[in-house]
Amino acid sequence: MSFDPNMRVLVVDDYRTMVRIIRNLLRQLGFTNVDEASDGSAALNMMRENDYGLVISDWNMEPMTGYEFLREVRADNSLQKTPFLMVTAESKAENVVAARHAGVNSYIVKPFNATTLRAKIEAIFGK
Repeated sequence: MSFDPNMRVLVVDDYRTMVRIIRNLLRQLGFTNVDEASDGSAALNMMRENDYGLVISDWNMEPMTGYEFLREVRADNSLQKTPFLMVTAESKAENVVAARHAGVNSYIVKPFNATTLRAKIEAIFGK
């Protein structure tokens, strides 16, 4: 899958301010087709209805965490290849290891800027 700033991106976070921040960073990087969900279960439903080129999800959410959401995405044959970037405020090594084992493509710790986000996205798409 190639990197395309026109691709549809799904941002998943239960904190509205963080969604706005990620949206603004994506806009700075040229992404304009951005959807949002406030938790993993809502995001999963959206993924089943739409094709996304990238998912950017927070780890800490209720009722379905980003980790649980990631596991559901990877278990679904029609969604499992979707690139997935996990965002969290915690840099615990066990969380990073768990996310890697669950199939996350990359992991980013808050706070971050557009340069860091671009680097993570480019790494996911092999640029």
